[in-house]
Amino acid sequence: MNVEIPPQVRDAASRLGNTVPYALKVLAGQLAENPDTGRPSGRPGILTVMVDGDFFEDCPDLAVGYIREPDRIEIWYVNSTSTAEPVADARDQDRLADPVNEAITEREATHAWQRIIRWLQHNAPDSHAALRAGADLAALTALEDDLGVRIPAGLRAVWLLTAGDDGVNGRGCLPGNEALMALDEVAAFHRQQMDAQAHEDTLNARRSEYDRITVWRAAWIRVVAFGPADRTSGLYLDTTTGCLGRWSRYNEGPGGELDTLVTCLEEIADVLEAPALATRDRPGLIGGALAWGSRLGASQEDRWQPLTG
Repeated sequence: MNVEIPPQVRDAASRLGNTVPYALKVLAGQLAENPDTGRPSGRPGILTVMVDGDFFEDCPDLAVGYIREPDRIEIWYVNSTSTAEPVADARDQDRLADPVNEAITEREATHAWQRIIRWLQHNAPDSHAALRAGADLAALTALEDDLGVRIPAGLRAVWLLTAGDDGVNGRGCLPGNEALMALDEVAAFHRQQMDAQAHEDTLNARRSEYDRITVWRAAWIRVVAFGPADRTSGLYLDTTTGCLGRWSRYNEGPGGELDTLVTCLEEIADVLEAPALATRDRPGLIGGALAWGSRLGASQEDRWQPLTG
């Protein structure tokens, strides 16, 4: 059985410690002999195996994810267990690993995002024009390689339709005037945050359990930011739970986002089509652009026309 370790996984292993690449090589040999060593990770098709760091000098305990195919194995990620992504419980594993469920999620996300696109096209042409064209499958595969995680079906469906929002006057078309991030920004931000987490891991080794800091998890994919070029706050998709979470450079509270991506998109589409349903943020227009009421500047308030209906 051939076991492949992609370059980005080797790099991640090197950042975890000098002996981690060797531990990963030893594990690759073991997997070649016994490819069914791992257990379900909560992601479709990915198995996780734990490595006891005590068998190697100056090596942390590791969680290693891999894909098993009939004639090959590919290592997808390696993490120290102190920052390893949480494994979903049995019910979540069944939900996430079910191809029928994935197909339903993809269809629901596609339908919800298409409703938003159509509304923008007919009511906010400037915001519609700011949406980027959809990504192709090759671009999404390359992004998965860069992130080291599998893009969930719902997010993949959205990015196939729209690979980012360039915004209008610094405003995106999502609630809070936030923007769907472009793929290159998603990848660059993920690398930045994982580098920051690697630095924290070094410091965490000398901290007590309760003082350890988590800046970013490998399983988090940045999806939305406050403006097309912003790196201060926004939403990420936790690929282990399927839920959105809020991130902020300024360590603000996590907020109330516990929606799935599909739930979030369906709510946005509903509010645009029937503004009276709005409970979190109120949509309106500034000229030909969609603008949400929660984050308007003083110069914008006089020109903002709230949607009615």
